[in-house]
Amino acid sequence: MSMLSEFRRRFWLPPRAHGQVIEDRTVSFLELFYDLVYVVVIGRAAHHLAGDIGWRGVGEFAVLFSLTWIAWLNGTLYYELHGREEGRTRFFVFVQMLLLALLAVFIDGAGGNDGVPFGVVYMLYLAVLSWLWYTVRLQDEEQYMASTARYLAGMVISVVVVGLSLFLPAEWRMIAWAGVVLMWLVGSFLLTRMAGVRWAVRVTDSLVERYGLFVIIVLGEVVVGVVGGLADSARDVESIATGLLGLMIGFAYWWTYFDFAGRRPPRDEPLVRNRWLVAHLPVTMSIAAAGAAMVSLIEEAGDGGTPAATAWLLSGSVALALLGMVIQVRTLRDYAKLTELLRPVSMAMLLTALVALLLGFLAPVPWLLAGMLVIALSALWVYAVARWMKVGASDKLTR
Repeated sequence: MSMLSEFRRRFWLPPRAHGQVIEDRTVSFLELFYDLVYVVVIGRAAHHLAGDIGWRGVGEFAVLFSLTWIAWLNGTLYYELHGREEGRTRFFVFVQMLLLALLAVFIDGAGGNDGVPFGVVYMLYLAVLSWLWYTVRLQDEEQYMASTARYLAGMVISVVVVGLSLFLPAEWRMIAWAGVVLMWLVGSFLLTRMAGVRWAVRVTDSLVERYGLFVIIVLGEVVVGVVGGLADSARDVESIATGLLGLMIGFAYWWTYFDFAGRRPPRDEPLVRNRWLVAHLPVTMSIAAAGAAMVSLIEEAGDGGTPAATAWLLSGSVALALLGMVIQVRTLRDYAKLTELLRPVSMAMLLTALVALLLGFLAPVPWLLAGMLVIALSALWVYAVARWMKVGASDKLTR
């Protein structure tokens, strides 16, 4: 056997085929390293939003964050379903990380002068993933051919659309990218609903953990926003109090998600599983946006009222996150067993979301806005714990 053949046999193995799911797989250190790059990408996008809190800035952030989330989703699912602990997988993960580092460089100005280089890098990233998914299809069984062909078609269309968008003005380029996001969101449900299509995604414990880790990544943006706002403010009593209350909103995100929506897989039904996957987009995007809002909230702590754009961004982010968590809770595998607990808690989440929007409309002084949001989220948690104790579900819900 030649040295090249021996190398390929030991270190350059083909990807795992569809259906070869490792049920007891744990998240690897390489995956943790990969996710770390997304900390930088999301942080740069949130930094841009913090400096442009308006309809245009929010819209651009929503598109850019969604593109980032789609990139993370595709990279994560490929590793989960087809990755191995050998040289080939590591090589292509590092290639993705190189491209993501460049993506972080250009994402701050992707809505303007850096739109073309951002689009070029994103197109190359999608092209790498398309190649990886194509190598999986080369060894697919007949039962997976139809679904993988449609999936690859979506990848290729995304590459083409992003490539063509490079020749458009900045405003139209952003609209084209929004179209790519919409295609992925709608297309995932259409692909799942198609008769005869076999969907190979299985939500294992390791995939649930990866989603939880991504939530932790965006929660870090709340901390960064608070620290950044305090560093640039007068650091008086009002500013510090507003910052600490803002950080407590981040705590509330954590306990609500991990107590009720996170750490548990969805029911093993294609459409339900897809809702669980997609619902993480509004949850994570809104948490990162709240982190961006913290900067302005703290800097304006001494004013007579919170600027309308800041108030709506923060309160709207809280409401959107709660709505996404309600969708997730309704998909959980143990929802039927815990309906007596999870159904009323879901309704309480919706009510809290409405209260958050009302507070955004009223736009009181920053410390009061943050404090009232903390009170509303705390009331949600207290109610949930009361229901928890009443139905005796703590041993079933916690791990």
